[in-house]
Amino acid sequence: MDYSFFDFLTLIGSLGLFLYGMKIMSEGLQKVAGDKLRSILSVMTTNRFTGVLTGILITALIQSSSATTVMVVSFVNAGLLSLAQSISVIMGANVGTTVTAWIISLFGFKVNISVFSLPLIGICIPLIFSNKSRRKSWGEFLMGFAFLFMGLDFLKSSVPDLQSNPEILSALQGYTSMGYLSILLFLFIGTVLTIIVQSSSATVAITLIMCTKGWIPFEMAAAMVLGENIGTTITANIAAISANISARRAAIAHLMFNVFGVIWVLILFYPFTKMIAWIVTNYGPGNPYDMMSFLDTLDSNTITEITTPGITLTDPHLIELQKQLLALQVSVSYGLSLFHTVFNITNVCIMIWFVKLYVKVCSAIIKPKSGDEEEFQLRYISAGMLSTSELSLMQAKKEIAVYGDRTLRMLHMVKDLFYEKNEDTFLKTYSRIEKYENISDRMEIEIANYLSFVSEGRLSSESKDEIRTMLRAVTEIESIADSCNNLARSIKRRNEFKADFTEEQNHNIDKLLELVESALVRMNDILHKQEVVPEDINQSYNIENEINNYRNQLKVHNIEDINSKKYDYQVGVYYMDMVAECEKLGDYILNVVQAIIEKKI
Repeated sequence: MDYSFFDFLTLIGSLGLFLYGMKIMSEGLQKVAGDKLRSILSVMTTNRFTGVLTGILITALIQSSSATTVMVVSFVNAGLLSLAQSISVIMGANVGTTVTAWIISLFGFKVNISVFSLPLIGICIPLIFSNKSRRKSWGEFLMGFAFLFMGLDFLKSSVPDLQSNPEILSALQGYTSMGYLSILLFLFIGTVLTIIVQSSSATVAITLIMCTKGWIPFEMAAAMVLGENIGTTITANIAAISANISARRAAIAHLMFNVFGVIWVLILFYPFTKMIAWIVTNYGPGNPYDMMSFLDTLDSNTITEITTPGITLTDPHLIELQKQLLALQVSVSYGLSLFHTVFNITNVCIMIWFVKLYVKVCSAIIKPKSGDEEEFQLRYISAGMLSTSELSLMQAKKEIAVYGDRTLRMLHMVKDLFYEKNEDTFLKTYSRIEKYENISDRMEIEIANYLSFVSEGRLSSESKDEIRTMLRAVTEIESIADSCNNLARSIKRRNEFKADFTEEQNHNIDKLLELVESALVRMNDILHKQEVVPEDINQSYNIENEINNYRNQLKVHNIEDINSKKYDYQVGVYYMDMVAECEKLGDYILNVVQAIIEKKI
């Protein structure tokens, strides 16, 4: 067999270059967009239709439905998108991913765009070596675009010549004439190929090339495209494995959406593909079904002559055959791109009315574990159209109160962690604290952005002062979450060093944590109050003074205990780290109360 292992590696390398180009292009554009992608997602998902539109636009831009769905899953995990919002964005992402097939159809077979790839890389070089990160990102985007089409060109030329390898041809032909069973087989091949490659866009490109080379008929290629729609859902499901319950539900919704879509198309498969072929035949370059029969009429030498790049033909008959082949290749690529697009658009048009049903089904399939897993969402504010300014301030106040409650839950987890001896339980609680801290960071940004939007409206001077106060409170609450995370780290370091605190040290930390907890409970009571009075701060000042005095006593005792060899110096370091962090926690809590009651900024 002429097709060597080296040729196989060349084929894999070509696919690698295509995928690498797509990755660089996607990452470059994401860097250019920066946080705007998150803003677009949160602002444009106010209803299911804008959600779909958002999914289409973002996926068309970053050229990867997988990237969009993984991003959506991460936002659901952070509580920045609800399950219903995420489903509509994922639906749009499925339509957006069809843009790749159209780029290949419009440019990949008509124009040898790889000719422009090297000059394009030449333009990229000064941008990539620029000091400005935005220019660098644009350079990466353009270089990714160049690599994408270089890879596509190499992929086309490295696909084995089936005329000189009849074994492969006969093997494929043996599986294309089994009727409906062949459709299911090629659907499975498309699914598996996409799972392996981890990019439906790359697999669609491979399918287009296979079909235009005459490997497989149009119907089998269409079945592979259906399989690719199922395979692409695996990435989001892998990303959701370690995520919270809402993120896992979003990922399973993506799988359900595509599987249900494929089921109804399989029922109407032959009429659906014939309709696509009719559209391309009447309004495009030709009938995609004619490709196989056209190649069957030619001998291997003729096919080699009319398909080898760089050869100038002089025989009018060969020139005519080359034109016919090119027209049929374009018709096949148009047919598959149209099939992919019409399937996804029709699927969205049907499924968009069942978003609430999807939410119910996903919630029934993935149930919370023993009631202890939580869903993190902004409860009272959304990044859509703002309501009246006063109402917006009320919503923000409620959200800040919820934010405060979350920090109290973090502190409770820290207290559980302090005495936890089971390593698995310890690591599970520790990772929960870390997750809370990440969510706390995101919540701070979301609430601050919301307040910034509100402040741009018409507000009284009192309301503007209120916003400044709330912004300060949000910053301090985030610092409380950071402190809780720091305490968890100190406990982890203590355990790793195998440093055992004395009974007295444990008692002192317990008392300090109790004081901090009472301060935090007091802070949350004030945050939940509709109206506060100056006297409300007195208790907070008293607790803070008690924390400071106790910290000072413990510092003095620590030096005495180390000198009298009650414990090692290193144990004393971990001990005082926790004491100092508790004192800082008390400061941050008092700062929130001062901001709310005394309006101290």
